[in-house]
Amino acid sequence: MNRYPLWKYLLILLVVIAGFIYALPNRYAPDPAIQLSGQSGAMVMDENLMQQATAALDEADIAYFGEQLNGKSVLIRLRDAEQQLPAKSVIQKALGLDYVVALNLASNTPGWLADLGGSPMKLGLDLSGGVHFLLQVDTASVITTHLDTRLNELKSALREARVRYKSASLEDQVLILTFTKEEWQDEATSLIRKEFRDLLPTESRDGKLFVINATLSTAALKEKEQYAVSQNITTLRKRVNELGVSEPIVQRQGRDRIVVELPGVQDTAEAKRIIGKTANLEFRLEAKPGQVAGREEFVFRSESDQGRMAWLEKKVIISGDSVTNANAGYDENGRPQVDITLDASGGRAMHYATRENVKRGLGVLFIESKARLETQRNEAGEEVSVAVPYVEKSIISLATIQSALGVQFRVTGLDSPAEASELALLLRAGALAAPMYFVEERTIGPSLGAENISVGVKSVQFGLAAVALFMLVYYRAFGVFANLALGLNLVLLIAAMSLLGATLTLPGIAGIVLTVGMAVDANVLIFSRIREELKNGATAQGAIHSGYDRAFVSIIDANITTLIVAVILYAVGSGPVQGFAVTLSLGILTSMFTAIMGTRAMANLVYGGRNVEKLWI
Repeated sequence: MNRYPLWKYLLILLVVIAGFIYALPNRYAPDPAIQLSGQSGAMVMDENLMQQATAALDEADIAYFGEQLNGKSVLIRLRDAEQQLPAKSVIQKALGLDYVVALNLASNTPGWLADLGGSPMKLGLDLSGGVHFLLQVDTASVITTHLDTRLNELKSALREARVRYKSASLEDQVLILTFTKEEWQDEATSLIRKEFRDLLPTESRDGKLFVINATLSTAALKEKEQYAVSQNITTLRKRVNELGVSEPIVQRQGRDRIVVELPGVQDTAEAKRIIGKTANLEFRLEAKPGQVAGREEFVFRSESDQGRMAWLEKKVIISGDSVTNANAGYDENGRPQVDITLDASGGRAMHYATRENVKRGLGVLFIESKARLETQRNEAGEEVSVAVPYVEKSIISLATIQSALGVQFRVTGLDSPAEASELALLLRAGALAAPMYFVEERTIGPSLGAENISVGVKSVQFGLAAVALFMLVYYRAFGVFANLALGLNLVLLIAAMSLLGATLTLPGIAGIVLTVGMAVDANVLIFSRIREELKNGATAQGAIHSGYDRAFVSIIDANITTLIVAVILYAVGSGPVQGFAVTLSLGILTSMFTAIMGTRAMANLVYGGRNVEKLWI
């Protein structure tokens, strides 16, 4: 009785060894480092660049070591974490704005551990420091743009159906069509309901005119808003990842807001430049001579063409959404350009538009969402400065179409290689579906993160010591088993988080502390059951066997319900709540293994197969 087969002991031993191996990387603290990368993936990092950066550090008397070059980025380790910000400023000044200089943490994990897939836990914003942004997505602009497109499509459909309308306009996200005859109004309503199912038409009369007001359906409105926020999140993730920011967190908050957290980044201005750029492109035909309707006038962006204006058609051929790849380069005259590749639908649209308009001008609009400070009065009557968002559109290129274009072409007219690199990066990462504006920004210093880690570690240590002392005093020899299992549980929990790439946050540390207390619950149930069996006259071996077997169902029930709650917390929560749910969920799983199988294996090794008259419990 109370003997495990050999394979169970081997399984437990294998899990313990794996736990220690994958928890071990957390003993090797990463070094503070500076990471250099280009404004676009096309820029190559070389030895000359690394020498410029290290020379700047030498001149500023900043200690460094372990320079690494991999072709796409340069990593320089620093001796002192307090020197990260000064080092970043020094290198940025030396290299200029053509390169992105970011704060990072360089791994110290030994090679043999890294080859086995071992890596330390990632630290969240509250532990490593960094910047936090809350951005507002302007979903209204997406709705307006969509309705403007639908208006043009509706006008074309009415002309094809030979339904004459007097006017067609868009006002406050409502399409307004007027007719001089009621039968045309009825035909237009039928057409909208049949071919434009995302629109809800409402008929009315204004004097002698028959009017249709069409609005987006609730389902279509929600779909467009969801798309705008989801696309912006995807674009931001690509943009931040390509720029080399370490372990960014980009997630939705509420209906139309996005939270961006960049652990390890302390320069708020630099981070805003990285994630806040909202450049996009639109390709439009130049308006024909004498054309009055359906055109807009724009200024040229280039300094050499300052003050020059041109008329472009309102109809957009394609936008930056159709771009699949973009790389900065130079034309035959040595001027900066961007080589663009379109997707299949974008290529077809560009081909059809240019095929029929050879020798006409094709304008490339550069669109950027900005904000300007305006003085306004608040509710108290005080004058305050308010950031008012606006969209700036300017022409960067207006060239004559020589032949039909396809999926590949180039954009010229850019002022500098840096501007070409930035535009290529933004297009390659993906266009934002809607403009975004900064609502909130916070900076968390690395010293605060270090203090949080210190306090968190102390709380785990104190909790572990208190629980271990209680178990040792109250359950004696079996308390030793429980304490060993508790230590093993922490090792397995850390190993699991490291393997899964989970991010440790301050609430996550709270989850670990809670796990320390919960991990002995199963042992308390088992040991109490063993005591009851002994009081009822059972033998020592029988009491151990009954204690583990009969308490098993209660343990499973209690832990499963807690695990369900933890999963729900992770599913519906965000940020800190998810950090707590991750450690709680993993802690439940590891504690069930150590408390049930681990302590049973120890009890079997000590008491199994022996004639025991008394248990120290």
